[in-house]
Amino acid sequence: MNEIKKTVKAIELELKSASSEALLSLIKVYEVDTRQSVIKLCQKYKKQLETLEKLKEEWADKLYFDQAFRGEHKMLIGIDEVGRGPLAGPVVACAVVLPDECELLGVKDSKKIAEEKREALYDEIMHTALHVGIGIVDAPEIDEINILQATFKAMRIAIQELAIKPEVILVDGDKVIKGVGCTQHAVVKGDNKSAAIAAASIVAKVTRDRMMKAYAKDYPHYDWESNKGYGSNAHYNGIRAHGITPLHRKTFLKNEGF
Repeated sequence: MNEIKKTVKAIELELKSASSEALLSLIKVYEVDTRQSVIKLCQKYKKQLETLEKLKEEWADKLYFDQAFRGEHKMLIGIDEVGRGPLAGPVVACAVVLPDECELLGVKDSKKIAEEKREALYDEIMHTALHVGIGIVDAPEIDEINILQATFKAMRIAIQELAIKPEVILVDGDKVIKGVGCTQHAVVKGDNKSAAIAAASIVAKVTRDRMMKAYAKDYPHYDWESNKGYGSNAHYNGIRAHGITPLHRKTFLKNEGF
């Protein structure tokens, strides 16, 4: 029981630096300690392990979901888009092909992930994915062909950017992509069911958010760095005070006189 004589700080450092495989064994060693601070540490890291196990289960479910649609096909593509609702900026679609076996814990609907975590997961996805394609349709074309058709066009561009022949496509939402001649499945709330769609959701979101932050430097009156082009009060106030920019969607601003 010499281990129990360690200082609380030493125990905390040991638990913090332990791998997930070693952590449970360490907790069992220290949970007999009667010091309240050590008891709380053990409870904290037990909860951390429980959270990790839940994330692994959720990711395994997403991979299983994709496998059920993949069957014997090798090229299953997950597609999602972001930016259908904003008053300004493009609609961005992403198509992703993941390896049959991979682990991207925490990947889910991008809107349910904090920005800092989304950025970290974006890097993981880009490192892990076999193929990633991005499709972008800007505001003037959205006004010209409407947002639904612009979304389909962005998705088709994303598929073309993959430079591989798609065999099965899982599309987030309730509609398949017009003009794509392979097996498709529309998956409602697919970014919480499918591994590939969830990965595409995050890449699309981070890509568009970065674009809007860059645009905000050129057009500083609309708070795009925060609202990303959506209809916040600050954004509407900017429009009323300074008018619109070439990045605004006029068809979304008819009530404002445009």
